[in-house]
Amino acid sequence: MSNAFDVVVIGGGPGGYVAAIRAAQLKLNVAVVEREHLGGICLNWGCIPTKALLRSSEVMTLIKHAGDFGITVKDVTFDLAKIVERSRSVAGQLSGGIKHLLKKNKVTVFDGFGKLLGKGKIAVDGKDKTEITAKHIIIATGARARQLPGMEADGKLIWTYKEAMVPKVMPKSLLVVGSGAIGIEFASFYRSLGAEVTVVEVMDRVLPVEDEEISALARKAFEKQGMKIITGATVKSLEKSADSVTATIEAAGKAEKHVFSHVIMAVGIIANTENLGLENTKVKTEKGHIKIDQWCMTDEPGVYAIGDVVGAPWLAHKASHEGVLCVEKIAGVKGVHPLNVQNIPGCTYCSPQVASVGMTEAKAKAAGREIRVGRFPFIGNGKAIALGEPEGLVKTIFDAKTGELLGAHMIGAEVTEMIQGYVVARTLESTEAELMHTIFPHPTISESMHESVLAAYGKAVHI
Repeated sequence: MSNAFDVVVIGGGPGGYVAAIRAAQLKLNVAVVEREHLGGICLNWGCIPTKALLRSSEVMTLIKHAGDFGITVKDVTFDLAKIVERSRSVAGQLSGGIKHLLKKNKVTVFDGFGKLLGKGKIAVDGKDKTEITAKHIIIATGARARQLPGMEADGKLIWTYKEAMVPKVMPKSLLVVGSGAIGIEFASFYRSLGAEVTVVEVMDRVLPVEDEEISALARKAFEKQGMKIITGATVKSLEKSADSVTATIEAAGKAEKHVFSHVIMAVGIIANTENLGLENTKVKTEKGHIKIDQWCMTDEPGVYAIGDVVGAPWLAHKASHEGVLCVEKIAGVKGVHPLNVQNIPGCTYCSPQVASVGMTEAKAKAAGREIRVGRFPFIGNGKAIALGEPEGLVKTIFDAKTGELLGAHMIGAEVTEMIQGYVVARTLESTEAELMHTIFPHPTISESMHESVLAAYGKAVHI
């Protein structure tokens, strides 16, 4: 087997494996170096298995409200081990699928850790020990959970997302530090299964990257479910005993101690740049992430970087898109466009779901835009009421002068599926006119999207 390739991708996550497959489609000789699991964190320990867990909690929640639908269910219990087993099975099935896709596309896979040696050379150390060369090298090594000094995860009482995904016991009382997507999804999962959940957020609101109005509605829904939310607060220390953790939480200048059975640390991520041999190249880092241009090129000729290792937004679909545009640029494909971060949707799969794309209302105003804002509540949507999901909101923001869709923000059932409609609209540079003339099927929750657009211009029918 030849050890010389056109493209070598270091990392087999959603950025890396997609880049490799697209490169193979373009008739390039491709290899992937992966040290652990094909599919990366997303498929094995992130996006996919967490959705499997959340599906179990959604089913549990529906069963609890079965009486509302005229169905009697008695003595409802759950088996935590089986919930986790199903989640791991889903991840395993998809990881095997990635292996098949790479083989189908004749991508060579090296099992080991890749290190840059300079001048297109890579050392592979692991199950496979070898040295390979490439005309083009793509770094797609991802990121890992951030640990706070003195509050490091121990795998027993203090967890990162990884331990929270495979619990041996059900937490009785859970502290979630951080209310971004990861923290809130786990808070939602464990609360649905009966744990007492407290969420501490250093910013002044939960889901702080979302539109303020959506954040406020989310907090209201979480507290209605029984979560305790503490914003503008920090966890100063964690003291472990044999079977509990005492957290010192400071808010409004006052520190108080609270006891929990378990803690989940969801305070961000750190790019995996260590031991990559960057010192053997001209690759530069900035704030811990690899610095790239609009084509994912680093300062080292022939070396590129994509995904979480290059910075926010830390999303699998962003990594995959970067992988494709990077490879197509390498291959000389015509019509390749740089990534527009404003067109990347964000989704949080808590209950209720949250999804968004583009500018928030506050950012649009800060940018000096004159705006028109439309809102449509789910209570005015027939399908949402029929589903028993009347709590939700679709919010759209337009440039008042040009009609450009600046942003869309949603909370409620199935909004993570619906947001793509607005993403397509932004990609096509649609204005309110095209959206108003679009026919939405009835009855669907997506009709709320149409009504929100109409509402921005005083034309909503059902409110």
